[in-house]
Amino acid sequence: MEYCLLSPARLIPTEEVNPERVDALQAKILQEGSWTAPITAEKDALFVMDGHHRLTVAHRLGLTAIPVVLLDYDSVRVESWRPDETVTPGDIFDMARSGRKFPYKTTRHVFAKGLPACDVPLEVLYGPVPTGMAPGPSAGALS
Repeated sequence: MEYCLLSPARLIPTEEVNPERVDALQAKILQEGSWTAPITAEKDALFVMDGHHRLTVAHRLGLTAIPVVLLDYDSVRVESWRPDETVTPGDIFDMARSGRKFPYKTTRHVFAKGLPACDVPLEVLYGPVPTGMAPGPSAGALS
């Protein structure tokens, strides 16, 4: 499994974020000077499965590209963080298409095969907007 570099503008958020968590994550990313966890998105519709806080940070920083792993629901299980709520992939597709968002901590995506690591220097992510979906290495720093 590899990640690719995509413009954050192409990704569709489906869940609200916690502003304090966004602030803390932004500080961590800036301190490290590197992006170390790819966002996961549905491969065709490009809505965010996991990484809403990271996507918000990318927009705040004005990044033109971010590491993204593209998946489908054949390899991802979805459930709710909320014990009294059920969320299905269909619910997520409907929410993404509606332009509305679930409340913070509604959806939980479980990845059967785990996710690749990344270590992409921020200066790479401020570069030209990628025209395609060029894959990045599945782990380690960019060469």
